[in-house]
Amino acid sequence: MASLMATIVPTTLTTSVTCKGVGLHSGEITTVTLMPAVARSGIRFVRSDLPDRPEIPAQVNLVQQTMLSTELVTPHGSVRTVEHLLAALWGVGITDLLIEVDGGEIPLLDGAAIEWVKAIESVGTQSVGIERDRHVLQEPIWIHEGDIFVAAIPSTELRFSYGIDFELKAIGNQWYSWSRAIEAFSIAIAPARTFGLAHQIEQLQTAGLIKGGSLDNALVCGPDGWINPPLRFANEPVRHKLLDLIGDLSLVADLPIAHYLAYKASHRLHTQLAQKLVAL
Repeated sequence: MASLMATIVPTTLTTSVTCKGVGLHSGEITTVTLMPAVARSGIRFVRSDLPDRPEIPAQVNLVQQTMLSTELVTPHGSVRTVEHLLAALWGVGITDLLIEVDGGEIPLLDGAAIEWVKAIESVGTQSVGIERDRHVLQEPIWIHEGDIFVAAIPSTELRFSYGIDFELKAIGNQWYSWSRAIEAFSIAIAPARTFGLAHQIEQLQTAGLIKGGSLDNALVCGPDGWINPPLRFANEPVRHKLLDLIGDLSLVADLPIAHYLAYKASHRLHTQLAQKLVAL
């Protein structure tokens, strides 16, 4: 990453803002308070419910669990399902923030990132430091398992593209490509909700997952179509997968300029790509 172009403006909130909701997997209600932070301190979670209030930095080397969510773990605490909030922070340009949470999972809210964006917009943001150059990726990176892949390709702009392919006709094959320079994150990506398949729900619940999932915070698709329409976009599922990708890649501080692509991928592959980017 020798070349440099574009800049990053260190940004935080002007004041604190709080959101409350149920965790997708735990089913527990947690309260999250987003608090201003100084430049170069990064994004940090604080478990206010644990002794000594341990901090958990939003860093990809702390990812340990990626089953239907991304979890960050330190010896003193963990926080799960961070990807939607992290995507919202990246999408609106926040680089430094303290995130206080009184439990082990970030609430799902409406299943998208738009409620986080609205909360941020309700208090506003402020610059907290000198802008710095953003690196440009020089060589492509590929990770694939059969026809499933994630990649980062040298590009003159930050762009994200995603493809999904499901047997259920209501979803089918979808592709979507997005650049913040063309359309705002808050409009194109943040409203896209998480989705699930009706025939998998019982199995996932038996495995102790999605205890907090409901028709109010997730789209559910069955063989006859969507159980809880309407969709916010005709291609809402692939837009949500792109949201997940952005959230996971935001664990790379100062994400390089590149075209990031994924096809039928997962949090595990997203974070593997993030790890390779950090290692450059």
